[in-house]
Amino acid sequence: MILEIKVPSPGESITEVVIARWLKKEGDVVRKDEELCEIDSDKATLTVNAEEAGAIKLLAKEGDTVKVGDAICSIDTSVAAPVAQAKTEDKKPSPEKAPVAAQQADTYAKDVPSPAAKKMMDEKSIAANQVSASGKDGRITKSDVLNALAKGFTVAPAAAPVSMPTAAMNGSREVERQKMSALRKKLAQRLVAVKNETAMLTTFNKIDMSGIMGLRAKYKDKFKENFGVNLGFMSFFTKAVTEALQQFPAVNAQIDGEEILYHKYADIGIAVSAPKGLVVPVLRNAELMSLAQIETEIKNLALKARDNKITLDDMSGGTFTITNGGVFGSMMSTPIINPPQSAILGMHNVVERPIAVNGQVVIRPMMYVALSYDHRIIDGRESVGFLVKVKEMLEQPVKMLFSGKEPQEILLGL
Repeated sequence: MILEIKVPSPGESITEVVIARWLKKEGDVVRKDEELCEIDSDKATLTVNAEEAGAIKLLAKEGDTVKVGDAICSIDTSVAAPVAQAKTEDKKPSPEKAPVAAQQADTYAKDVPSPAAKKMMDEKSIAANQVSASGKDGRITKSDVLNALAKGFTVAPAAAPVSMPTAAMNGSREVERQKMSALRKKLAQRLVAVKNETAMLTTFNKIDMSGIMGLRAKYKDKFKENFGVNLGFMSFFTKAVTEALQQFPAVNAQIDGEEILYHKYADIGIAVSAPKGLVVPVLRNAELMSLAQIETEIKNLALKARDNKITLDDMSGGTFTITNGGVFGSMMSTPIINPPQSAILGMHNVVERPIAVNGQVVIRPMMYVALSYDHRIIDGRESVGFLVKVKEMLEQPVKMLFSGKEPQEILLGL
């Protein structure tokens, strides 16, 4: 039987997608539920899976724009997957193990390094053919690179000085043209719309990170032992934001026509970089989470984003967003609001700077932070007050236990 595989609906209002990458070749025999291709919508990258086992025939090419419901490939279910043969071979006495390279079928992941492995290979000038891959589907892992380095081989030497270029050594004047992905096109439209449709302003402040860094240094090992995740800055910032949002509800609100929606909960979007572009998965009811729960959820969402497994449900909603340009070395920026939200907090890198403390100049690890907000709904008093409250709680983390107040204020009922 010939079974057509059609484009599933990624979500409401999405009518077409782009075939980003085929994970199988023409004529491949696939198993049921095996991933066939990746499709780009204007909101996320999704995968299409085989509904039955059989031989695949491609009906669309990479880069094609297809409508939801269109057939992109077919599966001949009369062609059996090579499962029975593998079981028969297993019954042979004392089979000799074939070399790893022979056991692994050619797949889209074969000899492709993971992000961590690629970074190390680039730093050490190591080519893929110098590393034996042991990852799933023939992928090169960071451990493979470390093993190759441990065994030893000649790393490509640095380029020797060359003489001044001659006419025969002119640089390239080539131009490469690539089609924008659906996700990138939609992102471009949304960014322009935000600038045109909101009264966006940005206010800045700086935070002494000594308190948080001291806590991390003292408890990071015990935290990792107890909860299985690292103690990072993002959990502190998320916790401080959720407490500050309770005191400044307009920062957590949205405009809906001629009404303002005040959210009684804090769904915090965390902007993360994915292979296809920036995505913003959401922590639901982050105001109820502990630091360990926040770190665990962020780790899970970041892994899904890295592997292009983020779903529309993961990114839908959100009442406030945090973005961390500091991981890329940014000192200061003006982040753009993530509509229909009304505000976004930008974190930046931590740099030791001289500051005045009690009349003395001291060196402290400082971070600049930026709050971009929609002035139509958030006044200057609220935006500045919100950022000051975040600053206070991050510089004195114990305040996070008391809704941003001093313990003495709680004791006195103030």
